[in-house]
Amino acid sequence: MPLTPLPLTGADLAFDPHWLDGDQAQTLFDELRKAVPWETHRIRLFGREVDSPRLSCWIGDPDAVYTYSGTRFVPRPWPDVLRPVRERLSLELGVDFNSALANLYCDGSDSMGWHSDSETELGPQPTIASVSLGATRRFALKQRRDPSVKLAVDLPPGGLLVMRGDTQANYRHALPRTARPIGARINLTFRRIFSD
Repeated sequence: MPLTPLPLTGADLAFDPHWLDGDQAQTLFDELRKAVPWETHRIRLFGREVDSPRLSCWIGDPDAVYTYSGTRFVPRPWPDVLRPVRERLSLELGVDFNSALANLYCDGSDSMGWHSDSETELGPQPTIASVSLGATRRFALKQRRDPSVKLAVDLPPGGLLVMRGDTQANYRHALPRTARPIGARINLTFRRIFSD
């Protein structure tokens, strides 16, 4: 199934809820949960350092160093299981992805706050390819200029959401907490880092 554009003014979003089939998504989830060296990253929030409300791992080519929330991340090597996913995304989207941020949300209390992927290393109009595995979670976007302009999308296992163009300049996004009983989720956001 091809990527379907999502209607949101000033954003370039496309979505395929079945980019990986169910068995592929479950196998990848199980293998990544074991293979990735999950860490609790420290982030700067309102002027102080706190533990990130999820487990993470920055993965990539050796030169794909990334600075986020005041912390410099040197990439871990690509797990073998991620290489074909990276190659398929690069081929289909025409982007030479050299890194991926893996996030593990253990349950509904793990989250990602409002932010944009607007770091200078990503370039002015980054393409972010987001692959979801495990439990379905709701992803939200809201316009910077007018927060009443918003969109929420449920991201199922095997789904691919692509954000391109001016999306990061015009919108912030989040993965809000949920009180519903929910299983673990892994999200992979593939990026192209431009090093100096």
